[in-house]
This record gives sequence, structure tokens and C-alpha cells, in this order.
Amino acid sequence: MVRVAILSLIGILVASLHPRTLTAQSPSEAMVAAANALLDALTPEQRSAAALPFDTPLRRDWHNIPKEDRKGVEFGELSAEQQKLALALLRSALSDVGYEKARRIMSLENNLREGEKSVAGAPLRDPERYFITIFGEPADKGTWGWSFEGHHFSQNFVVHDGKVVGDTPSFWGANPATVKIFIEGGPEVGTRTLANEEQLAFDLLASLDVSQRAATVIADKAPADYRGPGQPEPPRSAPEGVQASQLTDAQQAQLQSLLATYCNNLAPELAAARLAEIEAAGVDRLYFAWLGATEPGVGHAYRIQGPTFLLELVNIQSDPAGNPANHIHSVWRSLNHDFGVATAAK
Repeated sequence: MVRVAILSLIGILVASLHPRTLTAQSPSEAMVAAANALLDALTPEQRSAAALPFDTPLRRDWHNIPKEDRKGVEFGELSAEQQKLALALLRSALSDVGYEKARRIMSLENNLREGEKSVAGAPLRDPERYFITIFGEPADKGTWGWSFEGHHFSQNFVVHDGKVVGDTPSFWGANPATVKIFIEGGPEVGTRTLANEEQLAFDLLASLDVSQRAATVIADKAPADYRGPGQPEPPRSAPEGVQASQLTDAQQAQLQSLLATYCNNLAPELAAARLAEIEAAGVDRLYFAWLGATEPGVGHAYRIQGPTFLLELVNIQSDPAGNPANHIHSVWRSLNHDFGVATAAK
């Protein structure tokens, strides 16, 4: 059954924690320590950019595009020691796998800079053009938050009385999705930064029978992008696609593995909490929808929606070399507590 599989998956997550993680601080404790260490190391000018009130509207001002202006202190303007502290804050929220993906996404800016250097008006590409912001005062009591974002990467966290109560929006993107040309400072040829996020969905789609596929594929053409980019609240609509209760046990396991791929980018305790929330809301109420081509290399997208979250992946744009559908956008949004706050009617 789906319930058993989800609970088993949580058990696997806990059992597979790195020994260091089992004896370390909780994610919220690690975040408090890392955020304060970074703030203490900043100059007054840097701190004025990095530290903002928790209730500032800028806390919910996010986007995955290469924006000219962003809130926060720029990673590239930090000293080597300050950069280590900024990355320690990022590590406090992510698993080893998630942290490696984050750094790879940042390094792909080298590929984009090289691929677009002859394009007039192309936005600045820089693997250090990412921004860190801390909202409120990091402490074990009270409410505070932080974000780490730039092109193709936006992570947002809120902590209340020593508990992480918000870890979305969570955006992960990759261009090129598959590296086809080696660029100094970029990943190796063949690297797929978000490989499982895409491939496991194709595998699930391929396993569907005729009636299941008819329910799943809701559009022959992929959308131009995911819904609600940069919006402070997630898009809300009735779920579409095939319902999890209509899948076989094997297909349900595939769906759960796909969800776990995203959750496992977070620190293990946060990943387990996400999966537990999905289970508590009713995993039979999950829906899987597909839009666009059903084979790689042509524009495609999928959505997974449950009572508590919306997950979308879109791969329709070409990479700088013109390879089609080689540019992934994916985003996980909470329908109940995006940015750590209640978001409209549940």
C-alpha cells in the first residue's frame, strides 16, 4: 500500500543518515549557529545588506531568473573565509547530495557565460552571483528566516522556536540539463545535475498502461514555464492527471522515489518531515500529470500535486548551443506554509 511504502521510505531516510548527521545539531540549531557566525564575520556595510527585518516584503521576493538586482549580500563580494561561512549556512539545510547539486548549479553559470558570450545583451553569468539574506535575529526562540538564491537556485527557510516551519519555495534548475561541451570551471561532459528528477518521471510515465496514460497526459504541448514564477503565493487549482490510488504498487513506489529525490536534497530530518506531511495528508490524494512530449529531447513537463504541496518540472528551452529541451526548471511549493506562513485558504 502507499501508506506502508511512504513510512518505509521515511525509515530508509533515517537509517541512511551519515554518522556525522546523527550526532550533530538539528537543522534549526545548525542554521542558528551558521547564520550568526556569518553575520558576525560581515563588515557593517555587508551586514546592512544581508540582515533584514523578518517582516520585510523582500522576504517573499524571490525568482529563479538572472535578475540584475536582488536582496541580500552577494556571495562574490565576500572574502574566502566569509564564503566558507555562507556555504556552511547552505549546508545546514541541505543533504550532501543536495549541497553538491547546489554547487553544480552555480558552476553551470560558467557554461552559460561561455555559451552566451557572443550574444548581445545576454545577462551576466557568474557562479558567484548568488545572494544570502537573513531575516530577523537567528535564535532558538522567536521567528527568523533566511534565503540563498540566484540564477536557477532559490532556497527559502523559516525557523520558529527552534523548529524549521518553512522550506519553500525550493527551486532547482539546470542549463544545460545535460552538459555536452566542457567549459573550464563547469561540470564534466555528460553531467546531468537533475538526472533523477527528470528520468524517474519518464520511467513512471513509461510504466503506465493505456488508460492510466490517458488520465496522466493532460496536454500535448509543454507550457512555456512552471506556474507562478516569482509569485509570493503558490498557484492554486484542482489537481489533474492520474490519482495515486489508480497506480499499481510498483508504480506507487516509482512515484514515491521521484518525490524522495526532491526531498533528499534537504537535510535528512527536513526530508523526513516533508514525507511525513505528505503521508499525513493522504498519499492516495496525490496526482501525477504530464504535459508535452513523452520522450527526452522534446519539450516536456510534469506536475505532482497533493493536499499540501505542488511540484512542477519543465524542460522546454534549449541550451546555449541550441540543443532542444536541455534546460530544466523545477520548483516545490507548499500549499499550506510557503515562506513559513499560511497561504490563502487550505
